[in-house]
Amino acid sequence: MPVRLLTQSVMRWPEPDQVMRQVSTWADEQAERVPSLERVAVFGSYGRGTAGVGSDLDLLLLDAAASGPQHERLRRWPLELLPLSCDALVLTPGEHEALMAEGSRFAAELERDARWVWCRPLSS
Repeated sequence: MPVRLLTQSVMRWPEPDQVMRQVSTWADEQAERVPSLERVAVFGSYGRGTAGVGSDLDLLLLDAAASGPQHERLRRWPLELLPLSCDALVLTPGEHEALMAEGSRFAAELERDARWVWCRPLSS
C-alpha cells in the first residue's frame, strides 16, 4: 500500500525488499499464533522478483488444520496486517502435494515462482 513521505505530499510504493521483510515478520507472528501453520510462500511477481509499483501480494499458506472452503479458511488469517493488498491461498500440506502432482498450469507457476519465506522448524 502506498506510503506518504513525511517531507513530501507524494505517495511512495514500498520497495520489494521492505515488503518481503514485513511478510516474513507477519509469518513469524502467525506461526506463534497458529501452531498448525507449516509454511508460507509468496508467488506471482514477488516470487519471481519482478514486483513493482502497483503489484499485489500473492501468498500461499500451508496450514495442517485447514478445512472448509477458501473463504472460511481465509478468515483465520489477518491479511489486513500485510503491507499490500493480498490474494491468499490456504492449503493443507496434502492438498499442496496433490496440486503439485496434477501438473496443471497453476501448479507449474507455483513450482517456478513460489519463494518460501517461512517454514516451521523440524522438531528434534
